[in-house]
Amino acid sequence: MKIRIDIDCSPEEARAFLGWPDVTDFQRAAMEQMQKRTTEYFESLEPEKLARMFMPAGMEAWEAMQRTFSRFASGGAGGSSDKN
Repeated sequence: MKIRIDIDCSPEEARAFLGWPDVTDFQRAAMEQMQKRTTEYFESLEPEKLARMFMPAGMEAWEAMQRTFSRFASGGAGGSSDKN
């Protein structure tokens, strides 16, 4: 035997029926605070600090990486630029 019950109601109606609190205002305030902090953090970042975070070895590592990419782009790095 199968019994099936379909209830057609909005989330607000279901929450009120089950006695759950409405946390919409809390969620909205939390999201606004999170957006504000995230925006402030990214606005405070300086490109040089960001580069240092990802490459702690400094500018030497950056220059070495640029040279490597240049070699790849020009067909170097052990590959042949000859096309058959």
